[in-house]
Order: sequence, then C-alpha cells, then structure tokens
Amino acid sequence: MEIPPLYVLRHAETEWNVEGRLQGALDAPLTPRGLRQAEAVARTLRGIGLDAFSTFCSPQGRAVKTARIALAGHPGPLRTDARLREIGIGDWAGRLRRDLDPEGRYCGIAPQALQLYEDAPGGEGFDRLHARCKAFLEDLREPCVIVTHSITSRMLRVIATGGEVCDLAHMPCGQGIVFHIENRVQNRLD
Repeated sequence: MEIPPLYVLRHAETEWNVEGRLQGALDAPLTPRGLRQAEAVARTLRGIGLDAFSTFCSPQGRAVKTARIALAGHPGPLRTDARLREIGIGDWAGRLRRDLDPEGRYCGIAPQALQLYEDAPGGEGFDRLHARCKAFLEDLREPCVIVTHSITSRMLRVIATGGEVCDLAHMPCGQGIVFHIENRVQNRLD
C-alpha cells in the first residue's frame, strides 16, 4: 500500500484525561492545558506550510475542537471521517481506569497499559481497529493532516510505517505532538 505524506496528531488534553477516565466513544471538554497544546500544535503546523495538504479529523468533539484550533487558517475544509474515531471500549467507556484495574493488570507502560483496550467487554479490539484504519489509509490520494485519538493515532502510524498490530505498544504517542510519516519513516515534531 502506498501512503502519501501524513502529519498525525492526537487531540489535546481533556478533563477526562486528567481524571484517568476512559473516553472511547464518549467525550469531555479540553482543559486549559489542552487549549494551550492545540495552540502550540498550530504554531508547529504553520511553520510547515500545509497548503497542499487535506485535513481529516475524527468526528468526536475533542478531536474536532483540537483540529479547529490547530488548523486555524488552513485554506481547505476540515473533513471528518468516522474511521478516525477512538477505539471502541464498550462497557468501559466513561469509567475510571483505576476502578477497572484494582489488581494492577493494566498499570505501568505498554504493552500492559494498552491491553486494557483489547480486553474491554463489548469493545472493538485491535484487529477491527486495524481494519478500519487500514481502509482509511487505502482511500487517501493526497498528503494530509489527521487529527485523531491516542490508540487510533498509534494504529494509523503502525500501518503507515509498515508495522503490525503487535508493534502498537512501541509506537510513541502524546498530546501536543505532531508525527510526520513519509516513505514509511516517522519523525516526531513538537
């Protein structure tokens, strides 16, 4: 699969991120820190020159708000695509991470922390997330900026760099960071 140049970023910090509450398909407003993160990303992106790039965003509110700030002044339309939404976490959406994990099975760093998303009752799971992210990337015909979510961002970048689902745990992520992928090579901009 040939993938055009991409800039991929996660939505900025939300109130639920601070609380340790899982969002999935639910939404929470950006924090003041999140607003500053989105503004910092805007400064980074303005320095790149993205006039020839299309812009895509998850339809979820936290991603749309981040995109509107980060891409303010971009000449093209901001298009939403449901394939960019966050991984479905079923029954665990809206729950506090600490309440779901009293034994500490999902504590620490990846891969343990990410396993929670695979184990969520009624959740989407990594294989289905991989399929929808791959379908999105296969449809791209031009360079683009993508505003999405933590796990979805990682999966998009795993696919764009030629990795496998098992590489998800080793894919960096964070708020206020832009990742550039071209010719299967990823670089971090922040």
